[in-house]
Amino acid sequence: MTLDNDEEIEADDKARLVQEIITKVAKGRNLSRAYLSGANLSGAYLSRADLSGAYLSDANLSGANLIDADLSRADLSGANLSRAYLSRAYLSGADLSRADLSDANLSDADLSDANLSDADLSDAGLFCANLSGANLSGANLSGRNLSGANLSGANLSGANLSGADLFRANLSGADLSGRNLSGANLSGANLSGANLSGANLSGAYLYSANLSGAAVEKAQFGANLGLTEEMKHDLKRRGAIFEDSPGDRSGVLSRR
Repeated sequence: MTLDNDEEIEADDKARLVQEIITKVAKGRNLSRAYLSGANLSGAYLSRADLSGAYLSDANLSGANLIDADLSRADLSGANLSRAYLSRAYLSGADLSRADLSDANLSDADLSDANLSDADLSDAGLFCANLSGANLSGANLSGRNLSGANLSGANLSGANLSGADLFRANLSGADLSGRNLSGANLSGANLSGANLSGANLSGAYLYSANLSGAAVEKAQFGANLGLTEEMKHDLKRRGAIFEDSPGDRSGVLSRR
């Protein structure tokens, strides 16, 4: 299939823009709504660039410097962002479905209401990231550092949170029903009003965790450090299941 004149001009413009970005420092540059789908921008320096609403689907941004960049509402579906520097980046409402974010630095990034469904987040740093209202369905967050992250109202259906570090994370109102949270660090986490029905919390650390108003029917607990006898009794009353009962092999802390 041959390109018509308009398509050829568009392709030429895109190629020139890509070459400019790669060869010149694009710090703070205005690239709002730029069409860069499928472009090879590996290692590009785009710190503080305005890429809001940009079309970057299937683009290669591996190792790119996007620190403090504005990527709000950008289309990054299927993009390669492995090893990218995205700390403090503004990604609110961005489409990151199927994106490769493996080993990316997303600390302090704003991902509120972003679509991260089926994204690869293996070894990604999410320390203090804002993921409120984000779609994380099917995401593998096992072992991820989410300490201090805001996950309130996030869609976590099908997500794996086993062994995740959720120290002081905000999970208020989050739907965690049926999720695997075994071995997760939930110390100091805010789980008030969260739906934990049928979730697996065996071996999770729960020091100072706020479970007030959380739905815990058929949630599985056991070997949880940080639970007092009073808290354990209250959780059982609300429908939680303790795999170490009877016999109390959990090493539950006693209040004195």
